[in-house]
Amino acid sequence: MPVSEVLHVVDGGVAQLTLNRPEALNAITPDQRERLIRLLGEASADPGVRAVVLTGTGRGFCAGADLRGGAVAGGRGAGGVAGERVAGDVARMIRDGAQRLIAAVLDCEKPVIAAVNGTAAGLGAHLALACDLVLAAESARFIEVFVRRGLVPDGGGAYLLPRLVGPQRAKELMFFGDALSAADAERLGLVNRVVPDGELDKTAREWAARLAAGPTRALALTKQLVNASLDSDRATAFAAEAAAQEINMTTADAREGVASFVERRSPEYRGR
Repeated sequence: MPVSEVLHVVDGGVAQLTLNRPEALNAITPDQRERLIRLLGEASADPGVRAVVLTGTGRGFCAGADLRGGAVAGGRGAGGVAGERVAGDVARMIRDGAQRLIAAVLDCEKPVIAAVNGTAAGLGAHLALACDLVLAAESARFIEVFVRRGLVPDGGGAYLLPRLVGPQRAKELMFFGDALSAADAERLGLVNRVVPDGELDKTAREWAARLAAGPTRALALTKQLVNASLDSDRATAFAAEAAAQEINMTTADAREGVASFVERRSPEYRGR
């Protein structure tokens, strides 16, 4: 895969990952998927990265998986050779592919902002919704396109959507597959903020800069607590909160935050 199909720039503590196949509305190939997973893992481990922005070039954020590349359409025999499909192939492909990508976003230890510049369809919509914060250009659209192709949602869609909008609204979006405007997505709670197309990059940079200047470990622990809370009972959630507090109080940023409050000055967090 040409490296240019996923642009990667780190500046000011912010890693920007840009899908760069505008001629295909940034439909994701297996090679691109693997590169995104790798870069998100590297962002977690790199102390020089304190926030991540995920976006696309051209008119599309991401049109989903690249079906024209044969990743889904048609049978695949052993070793990926076209032919009779072996039982378990599809489930294995989903686990090793789309689900790993969404998990890489959810598990990234740095906050991830989706800057949705255009159409986000299928897996592309779920890629955006897995991010911690979602900014959308006015021209952006979100489409649960699977039903149009006779497919079941993948990439964690049936996990993510009900947690964001409730089961009835999630079923409406998935059963009909209608395009959802950025404004409607914001109204439903899928998007944090809609901005004019020309202001998307600027706003994403501003939000990322604020996150990159924050207490990085505290943000990571907060992300883990919120994500886990949706699958936890109260006792488990409270225990996780207490453990996170214990861990966070060992960090330099926590000590700096308390000291700056006592000394009545602005804190200077260093991500440690």
